[in-house]
Amino acid sequence: MKHYDCIVIGTGPAGQKGAIQAAKLGKRVAIIEKNRVLGGAQINTGTIPSKALREAVLHLTGANRRGLFGEAARIKSDITIAELVSFSQRVIRHEWDVIRNQFERNNVDLVWGRARFTGPHEIVVEGKNGTEELSADRFLLGVGTRPARPDNVPFNEKTIFTSDGIFSIDHLPRTMIVVGGGVIGTEYACILATLGVQVTLVEGRDKVLGFLDQEIADAFHYFIRQQGITLRLGEKVKEIREVEIQNGTVCKLVEAQLESGKALHAETLLYAIGRQGVCKSLGLENVGVDFDDRERLKVNEHYQTNVEHVYAAGDVIGFPSLASTSMEQGRRAICHAYDCCDGNYNTSLFPYGIYAVPEISMVGKTEEQLTAEGIPYESGIANYREIARGQLLGDELGMLKMLIHQTTHQLLGVHVIGTGATELIHIGQAVMALGGNAEFFVNNVFNFPTLAECYKVAAYNGLNKLNNVYSGSCQPVTVSY
Repeated sequence: MKHYDCIVIGTGPAGQKGAIQAAKLGKRVAIIEKNRVLGGAQINTGTIPSKALREAVLHLTGANRRGLFGEAARIKSDITIAELVSFSQRVIRHEWDVIRNQFERNNVDLVWGRARFTGPHEIVVEGKNGTEELSADRFLLGVGTRPARPDNVPFNEKTIFTSDGIFSIDHLPRTMIVVGGGVIGTEYACILATLGVQVTLVEGRDKVLGFLDQEIADAFHYFIRQQGITLRLGEKVKEIREVEIQNGTVCKLVEAQLESGKALHAETLLYAIGRQGVCKSLGLENVGVDFDDRERLKVNEHYQTNVEHVYAAGDVIGFPSLASTSMEQGRRAICHAYDCCDGNYNTSLFPYGIYAVPEISMVGKTEEQLTAEGIPYESGIANYREIARGQLLGDELGMLKMLIHQTTHQLLGVHVIGTGATELIHIGQAVMALGGNAEFFVNNVFNFPTLAECYKVAAYNGLNKLNNVYSGSCQPVTVSY
């Protein structure tokens, strides 16, 4: 039986970074992958494919430049699924090579097969070439999740499918129902609407992306309705089935019956409500690790499960289930396992990135959270239409909002919707992490023309509001921008 210092199960973002961190610490490491490809959902069915699809769609349709050039920005009028899949596959293949090279450079043993615990420190790996027994002192579980597939939904991977099956459809549909207004459902709804698909988005809550700041959510609702997306908010799906409709000719459509009595029809339906863990097949009962009814693992602040030498990170531990946070969780878990933690990890300041059309990103508190916590604040707004770079990009609808403490002027939150939002957010994140205030943006120079200039405009806007309602020890701001 081959023995390792550390065995990592899963080659997604948490597993990758955890394995490499352990190798950097001089440990003997193996990483196990049950699928035929590396990278988990991040590379193969989730983050990278959906973002590659989005970039391809924005490029080919010219949607990201239409505000400046109009329909002349469109590169191609007839876009096929095959073209979009081809673009995504090129990116995916490159990422496979990057991950494999990282493992090889760091002497991480890659083992293909399905892992299952047989004892506290022992596992068996069942691969296409037979069974291999391994043991280790410590384990990191980065096994991820899969889309939820309720038994009452008749998935057929052609007209009714989850996000894992969207790249398997053989043609671009004219109509689609998207069930679920979370990140995955919303992103795909926007991408497909940009391609000209008539999309109906059904969400049980009163807004999509329920964690967003209300003002940003309202703006986003307006934008996606302008794209032609029909929103059915506060609606729950009772039944999904295929039906035959007679409209001159007989055709098969997907029908979604809502609890309110409405019936929605479309050529296809994307089911994007929830994700499910994959822990039952790991033999965790043989090591004593507990998991919940959705097969997710509970961990402490150091990413330890209820068994001290077994760590877990990434989607399998639940919220926030982002590739970016999973990477850092995996690395941090290994740092704790080998007692080499290096600095503060501020989990309250991780940024969200939603790659819808338009992009949305946020860090820190929302207005609703600050109000509930009784924290006095003021908002500063910069609209892209005020910014020269916004005009050059043809984006007149974007905006950046910063939330400023009324007394200390400390930055409490930043919310961005529009072009480059997921890049722009990191300026606010850095200033917040270092305890900066709104005056930082007023007193520093930003390249011109850039979207980063939004921070200066928003800081002036917020501080000028405070000057009208507040006078204290802070120097009043009297200059408008």
